[in-house]
Amino acid sequence: MNEFEAVIGLEVHLQLATQTKLFCGCLVKFASEPNRLTCPVCLGLPGSLPVINEKAISYALKVALALNCTIGEIVKFDRKNYYYPDLPKNYQISQYDLPLASRGSLLISGDNSKKIRIRRVHLEEDAGKLIHEEDCSLVDYNRTGVPLLEIVTEPEINSSEEAYNYLLSLKTLLKYLEVSDCDMEKGSLRCDANISMRVKDSSVLGTKTELKNMNSFKAVRCALDFEIKRQSALLEKGGAVVQETRLWDEEKGITISMRSKEEASDYRYFPEPDLVPFSIDRQTIETVKSSLPELPQEKALRLRQRYKLSEADAQFLVIEPKLVQFFEDCCKVYQKPKIILNWIKGPLSYEINQRNKPLEELKLKIDDFLALIKLVDNNTLSNLSAKSVLTIMLEEFKSPKEIIKEKNLDQVSNESSLLKFIEEVLAENQATREAYLNGKTNSIMFLVGQVMKNSKGKANPKIVKEILEKKLKGEKNA
Repeated sequence: MNEFEAVIGLEVHLQLATQTKLFCGCLVKFASEPNRLTCPVCLGLPGSLPVINEKAISYALKVALALNCTIGEIVKFDRKNYYYPDLPKNYQISQYDLPLASRGSLLISGDNSKKIRIRRVHLEEDAGKLIHEEDCSLVDYNRTGVPLLEIVTEPEINSSEEAYNYLLSLKTLLKYLEVSDCDMEKGSLRCDANISMRVKDSSVLGTKTELKNMNSFKAVRCALDFEIKRQSALLEKGGAVVQETRLWDEEKGITISMRSKEEASDYRYFPEPDLVPFSIDRQTIETVKSSLPELPQEKALRLRQRYKLSEADAQFLVIEPKLVQFFEDCCKVYQKPKIILNWIKGPLSYEINQRNKPLEELKLKIDDFLALIKLVDNNTLSNLSAKSVLTIMLEEFKSPKEIIKEKNLDQVSNESSLLKFIEEVLAENQATREAYLNGKTNSIMFLVGQVMKNSKGKANPKIVKEILEKKLKGEKNA
């Protein structure tokens, strides 16, 4: 029986963060009143003429150069002809045979690093939006003409996990470039996938299907996993895969046939007559290239070398530009990168996830964050209490010292004060006490935990452990 492998190509559609649309002066705003951000140009009214948004070209160049692409010597726009209710002109201005850029690459992170080749990067305008009601469908043209950048890979991704890692790496790169908010919920970042199965180690590609309607990277991974199983089962039974477009049904966890797959010829591409072909001069390209920030892979390497971080820790930090900047700003003030990293990976990441907000929206001051860490380092505050203090800091915007004073959270390190809690715990846990005396020395950590619980996290765990060991060893030798 033949063994099959997946061959996957991804098409990412990125909404660029321009203030106005690609070919007109209409504003780009999310969730505006329907059909208020339109004009004769984006509605395709007779006599209207498009004018290219220079900022969109600049943003597109940044992405293309960051992806190591070759910029086209001649660039032109084309009409992609098809009918759909939310496409008022009955064609979309896109790019076909002379795109902005091509032949790039992106190194993806994961269990195994892999370089994914980028086939092309091109600009196009977005269509409108259909809103389906019970008895009718409504059309909102506000999105019509919004600038999109399409980033197309070569078909050389071989698993859903690789596809997921590619999308994560690409999104991270785009965040560093600050060309889009990359918000999938707002439709700023969308992904379609082309997938086929071929006999393993064969160069002959199978019949592909296109997957749409995936509104998260997790959905892309799940849809690809389903399609890999579906196509493999068909081929193993001697059946044939049909070339078609399929929709991902999130609720049912399956893909559903939508329509037969179009070819380029179906769109009857021809040059956009209202926009002349153009070239981008070398000086402009060099200016944009010199403006590129330190990119994620470069930054990860520098973090590893400068702060002696592991590859995993460096990759964790660089995923979010604001997070890695926060880390480095902290390290400038308090030269203990490993301790700062542990606090960012642990308590701070927990708070970010619980609130479902990015770091910058938490309004956490670096001075307050470091003051909290220092209080733990000098044994003024226990780790457990410090985590509670961090929560209150983010809720009430107070300094750690204010909160500690209000809540009486100073760590108890005085031996006579700790002995009271220790005696209580030993009396309540005779079995654990006996286990330690009989050689099960690890059981002491349970006793330390009970002391921390009884002291409401105020006891100094290090000193508690020392006192317990001294006391129990004394009993054992008596």
